[in-house]
Amino acid sequence: MRGQLCLVKGWLSAGEGWLAGPERSRGRMDEDVLTTLKILIIGESGVGKSSLLLRFTDDTFDPELAATIGVDFKVKTISVDGNKAKLAIWDTAGQERFRTLTPSYYRGAQGVILVYDVTRRDTFVKLDNWLNELETYCTRNDIVNMLVGNKIDKENREVDRNEGLKFARKHSMLFIEASAKTCDGVQCAFEELVEKIIQTPGLWESENQNKGVKLSHREEGHGGGACGGYCSVL
Repeated sequence: MRGQLCLVKGWLSAGEGWLAGPERSRGRMDEDVLTTLKILIIGESGVGKSSLLLRFTDDTFDPELAATIGVDFKVKTISVDGNKAKLAIWDTAGQERFRTLTPSYYRGAQGVILVYDVTRRDTFVKLDNWLNELETYCTRNDIVNMLVGNKIDKENREVDRNEGLKFARKHSMLFIEASAKTCDGVQCAFEELVEKIIQTPGLWESENQNKGVKLSHREEGHGGGACGGYCSVL
């Protein structure tokens, strides 16, 4: 089936084995990589989670991308403010029938991107359900959350930007509106999330204590260069 994203068996087994398969065959992590981060993308079915992932990792967009079955998993290394991080990004199906995967999916995550469709109010209304699930299954109290209003390229908007911003502020989340189709805001969403995680050493430093890693610091002033005015860091 065209564009089908399927469950990759083995990456969910035992929960802790999220960096399995081809990644382990590469041996130890590159010495210049500060840390490896587990990032989740969650939200209702059809909001564009897989499209955001593919735009970020492969810079591609498929308007006929089929719904995710189970879990998709991609790896990308990025540099944020002089710090290189390898991202293991998990994209899960939004349908209720796949919720049995939930506990392993959330375990050990350091960042979450919660997506809704600005043209479908029902996907915005159900954000509270996803936050409740996140609170139930997440194993970290200081996990960084990013709210993304996707599909801003469409004209039939049902959720105003201020509504998304208000929701994000209420729940202490980062916020951005984006379009996987036009690429607006996509790179910024991931970079801002990673930046915030790196600024929260307790989320990642314990895994790197024996690697002699050193956190680089940006120049004075908060540039947010890639943001282009989209991101609101709360």
